[in-house]
Amino acid sequence: MLTRQRKELLLRILKEEGQIVAKTLSESLGLSEDTIRRDLRELAKEGLLERVHGGALPASPAQGNFAIREKLSTDAKPAIARAAAAMIRPGQVVFIDGGTTAVQLARALPRDLRATVITHSPSVAVELVEHPDVDVIIIGGRLFKHSIVAMGAAAVEAVGQFRADLFFMGVCSLHPEAGITTGDFDEAAMKRALSAHAQRTVVLASPEKLGTASPFQIAPLETVDHIVVNREVDEALLAPYRAMGIEVTLA
Repeated sequence: MLTRQRKELLLRILKEEGQIVAKTLSESLGLSEDTIRRDLRELAKEGLLERVHGGALPASPAQGNFAIREKLSTDAKPAIARAAAAMIRPGQVVFIDGGTTAVQLARALPRDLRATVITHSPSVAVELVEHPDVDVIIIGGRLFKHSIVAMGAAAVEAVGQFRADLFFMGVCSLHPEAGITTGDFDEAAMKRALSAHAQRTVVLASPEKLGTASPFQIAPLETVDHIVVNREVDEALLAPYRAMGIEVTLA
């Protein structure tokens, strides 16, 4: 089998089965495990899959820049945002992450809401200018232009000054085995800090992020209390999260 044919086969198997286990696949195809692993490494460099220990998972399409991500799931994100906004109670202190779904969440907040929003996203902060009873606290740091958020040591340190009732987290990827992951090492650390200083973590997951993986783990799924997804998502994709005791809201 030619290299190109092997790679096409690997991508087809990944699409159909949702994962590749190198050892199992090498046995079923009669190929060496080293050959499979080499092909997976090369496909990962092309951004066509995400390498994990022992095999591969689908790569998240949500690793593009902010402008590209705004064009993904344009119907699902506002619905997810509305469902998330309904979770906020008057008087609460809330962390809102950066990202396109987080901006939609800020837009969905009622104009008469009385709450405190803490964010490292300038985009989210600007959306709340016309909310007279929302006190907005902006966390500063180095601007990560990919997601338009503040990051770095100063930002992570600032998070430690707060205790929030809820953290609405945006992610690149969500997978039962890989956990919650993103495409940048420092961004993962920032999200981890926000989650650690919130009583509950709510993951906002548009459909293209489910069942995929990105290079840097934010945290295992045990740290997630709630996931908000589009109601049209296949229940089979959600079953593993429900089995872990994670609440799932269909928006």
